[in-house]
Amino acid sequence: MRRRTLLKHGATATVVGLAGCVGGDEGDQDTTTEATPTETPMQETTEETTETTTEKSLSGTLKVATYSSFIDAPSTAPGGWLKKAFEKRHPDVTVKYQTPDNEVNYFIQRAAQGVDIDTDVYVGLNVDHLIRIDEKLGDKQLFASTGSELSNYGQVKDGLKFDPQNRAVPYDTGYISLVYDESGVDAAPETFQDLLKDQYSGDLIVQNAKTSITGRAFMLWTVNTLGEEQYLDYWKKLKNNGIKILGSWSDAYTAYENGEAPMVVSYSTDQVYANRQDKDLTKHQVGFLNDQGYANPEGMAKFADTDNPELAEEFMDFVLTKRAQTKIAQLNVQFPATDWAPLSDEFRKYAKEPENPVTFTYEELQGNLDGWVDSWARQIAGGR
Repeated sequence: MRRRTLLKHGATATVVGLAGCVGGDEGDQDTTTEATPTETPMQETTEETTETTTEKSLSGTLKVATYSSFIDAPSTAPGGWLKKAFEKRHPDVTVKYQTPDNEVNYFIQRAAQGVDIDTDVYVGLNVDHLIRIDEKLGDKQLFASTGSELSNYGQVKDGLKFDPQNRAVPYDTGYISLVYDESGVDAAPETFQDLLKDQYSGDLIVQNAKTSITGRAFMLWTVNTLGEEQYLDYWKKLKNNGIKILGSWSDAYTAYENGEAPMVVSYSTDQVYANRQDKDLTKHQVGFLNDQGYANPEGMAKFADTDNPELAEEFMDFVLTKRAQTKIAQLNVQFPATDWAPLSDEFRKYAKEPENPVTFTYEELQGNLDGWVDSWARQIAGGR
């Protein structure tokens, strides 16, 4: 295994959403549904920006596929705002969302079967998806390289660019961390080895790495930190110490909030959500094992066979504007992927960043990801 990748903290790196805004945890059906987002009262940003834009005369329907919570999570989904703001900028354009139950896999299956894809942009890709696309489709092209064609691409932080082919353009990012109830543990664990101590027996809820992006990121964090020769032994010890493995992030977080355990694998922006819901912050503390957090940027990409390439690129470029980046961070409860979007006072106070962000590159995961996950599922989750 290649050595782990450390993201520089601060200007070159920053995390996956929270509480209903998490992309792609599961989905196993092949039906596509189209949705117009339910509009919720959203406060418009009032700060002035220094962006300069040249409006293009564009028209038509732009079909954007994404995960469902990007458009329908109560009061915090960014999809509704993006649709409204982009259509206001381009009055002759209509944004139409698609939320296939099987998310990216839906399009991989269609491409593998040679079926036409009538969609222009996908929002919500991560490096795992790209690995799967390339392994399943080979030379068939699902998404087109786009980055260099976007005027705002230069604002994307280099440490977050996860696609060597520049198909997926990052638009936000998050860190996997522990969330814990400080009234339920005597002291928060500081290292991965701490989690093996008797005092934390039965205290941690994790997600299934086979079915949950959050669970897979936590598993990859253990591979990254402990090494591929040691991570399964470590997980066996975790299992012997009573960890609870649940299927999805929502299952795990609900169990945590119901008091089934005082710690859960979640996101380092947890306190932003908790503060908005007037929750007791003592039950929403953020812990970074080994002073690390696993970075999981999300990206967007233009479908290779889109009939609206210029409109697709204009939408992607708009997502990278200072105004949109600030709003997406607020509504998706994640950090911006660009270096020019200011964080709100709320984020500066409640969103936490690890001292040492870590992640795997595309090259490090290629050829390894499925084997690591399958071995974990077979030996730790009993084939689930």
